[in-house]
Amino acid sequence: MITEEKVLEALKDVEDPEIHRSVVELGMVRNIKINDTKVELDIILTIQGCPLKVKIQEDVENAIRSLGAEQVTVHFGSMTDEERARVSAIIRSGNPNQAQSAGVQGHGAGLNAISPILGPESNTVFIAVTSGKGGVGKSTVTVNLAASLARLGKKVGVIDADIYGFSVPDMMGITQRPVVVDNTIMPVQRLGVKVISMGFFVEDNSPIIWRGPMLGKMLRNFFSEVHWGQLDYMILDLPPGTGDVALDVHQMIPHSKEIIVTTPHPTAAFVAARAGAMALKTNHEILGVVENMSYYVNKTGEKDPIFGSGGGEKLAEQLNSELLAQIPLGQPEPMRDEERYAPSVYRENETIGNVYMELARTVDKKCKVHL
Repeated sequence: MITEEKVLEALKDVEDPEIHRSVVELGMVRNIKINDTKVELDIILTIQGCPLKVKIQEDVENAIRSLGAEQVTVHFGSMTDEERARVSAIIRSGNPNQAQSAGVQGHGAGLNAISPILGPESNTVFIAVTSGKGGVGKSTVTVNLAASLARLGKKVGVIDADIYGFSVPDMMGITQRPVVVDNTIMPVQRLGVKVISMGFFVEDNSPIIWRGPMLGKMLRNFFSEVHWGQLDYMILDLPPGTGDVALDVHQMIPHSKEIIVTTPHPTAAFVAARAGAMALKTNHEILGVVENMSYYVNKTGEKDPIFGSGGGEKLAEQLNSELLAQIPLGQPEPMRDEERYAPSVYRENETIGNVYMELARTVDKKCKVHL
């Protein structure tokens, strides 16, 4: 026999896809009506027009049908400001009981003034991916390193801090935008990676015409107003060079580690050395150098260094570091599964995907040694 208690128990395993908390815990399940094998209920969404409403509906219907229900009818509504404040408090505290009192304080608080991910108790390892110049594949390295670390079972976040030249959402095949609950931004999750980018907040690929202080403020918002949860790694895709955003990152995250991306051409490595020098002057640890576009494997299977050679090794030597990986030229194979489609992310079983998996293992090992 289907009862209200059994329905609620079954729905405890159904999560809001953006908040990653049970719909029962969040108080989204209301007005359950049961007539033999027919179940009718209300699901109260955190915001109107939730982009993942269909996903929630499918999960709710499947969970209730597993109890033997033959017909499940789901009606949707949206929360009041006070109810959203309670959800925001649950996100912050992790405890729905504590949230009862926290929620009545008002919904303007959002997240903590100082993001816990930057706090002294945080165990998150920050890795800034940088380069001396654009066009060397820094963002490609960022998204593939993040996806590879996630495949290793790590909890990974990415901040697309290249505010003028944001590209991470497009590279990862992200089409949705973050959900905002009571001034708390929920990062978009893709391929097991939580992502935030300026690209989510710009209409029609419009240009960003800002001065330095505004850039720094936006970057701080990415930490203070986004609910990251517990992460093992936070990877920041920095703008090329040594400008305002790079300087802000060095000041905000003094314990960040860095990966310098270059191409094998000696001139590119010469320019990249400036970014490395900035890291050293601000006491950031350089994990190593990634040489991208190192070679092209031709039809005979031979490696053709079409952009020169030796740049990565020379740069690593200059920075008293090591060459972490040499990434060959190549396009990711098309992914047939649209849910996983990401135009710049290599699958694990591809040749270049294997190179990135080895890079992820190396980075993980080095970070554990230095913790």
